[in-house]
Amino acid sequence: MTVTSATSVSAAIRRSGGRGMALGAGLVVLALLPLAAGASPYLLGLLISALILSGLALSWALLGNLGGMVSFGHAAFFGVGSYASALLAAKLGVPVLLAIPLGGVIATLSSLAMLPALRLSGPYFALAILAYAQIFRILATELDWLTGGAAGLQRYPGLPTLFGINLADRAGSYVLVLACVALFALVYVVLRKSHIGTALRAISDSEDATRVVGVNATLLKSWMLFLSAFIAGVFGALNAHIIGFLEPDYAFSGIWSVMPIIAAVFGGYRSVLGPIFGAVVIYLFDQVIAKSLIPVGHQILLGILLAVMVLLAPNGLSGLVARIFSKTAEKHHAGA
Repeated sequence: MTVTSATSVSAAIRRSGGRGMALGAGLVVLALLPLAAGASPYLLGLLISALILSGLALSWALLGNLGGMVSFGHAAFFGVGSYASALLAAKLGVPVLLAIPLGGVIATLSSLAMLPALRLSGPYFALAILAYAQIFRILATELDWLTGGAAGLQRYPGLPTLFGINLADRAGSYVLVLACVALFALVYVVLRKSHIGTALRAISDSEDATRVVGVNATLLKSWMLFLSAFIAGVFGALNAHIIGFLEPDYAFSGIWSVMPIIAAVFGGYRSVLGPIFGAVVIYLFDQVIAKSLIPVGHQILLGILLAVMVLLAPNGLSGLVARIFSKTAEKHHAGA
């Protein structure tokens, strides 16, 4: 990163400090509500899974919104982060809380193999990333001396106790995962407000025009791919240490590629909070309501819900909420 880029990011941190603090405070309040209400372990388990999906949706939206690249293969980063963290903790004795970010780093390194795909755009890039996800799944299955093959991994450390807080229980895991969501959401806010974010949005509008004025579009898109891979890898690692088992068909499942897209589009992928709350709403709707109505094939209700949202509010849940608040404010001012 150049000195100019670093300066722009630092300036963005100062400019977005208030908004970032408000965002962080809102997520902290969200974290405390279920705990203060004495939520059951079952409900906390659902919320943890929803927040894992939120982090993955945030990484997908960052790549799609700022990087201008639609990915059908985020399962690759999620799975690599899962296996990398579990193997580092199990085979090398790396502390779990260090293995988790290292899992994100290794997921980032795996994304280096995808750099040639940056020459593609639109559906071609999306399909290329999907192919990479399948390649990593096959590698995880075939390298049984390292990954356990199709049988997967079951004996690796879970989350530890930190400052007297057992991160392995539901309440501790919930706070940890949500803290990670808040951290990466803040990173997203800072990046959007920086000059780099402005350049990335310009690239999305017209990559050729930005090249003319001297913007290195390929370099910036590469950085977005790396950051997106890192975030997805971290949440894959968190998920691995929470659930306590891994197998290739689970870690690299297409669900980790499809659900973030559904969540981000439903919530509004052009905002920061949209993918987060979209993932929570989508996951809880699917697990609590859809499954109770249609135990087999409940995904059809998820598809109907997404279709209705796209038709009624193309900007997603965040756009719908903003529109409602705007109309309410206009009526209030008119009445005054």
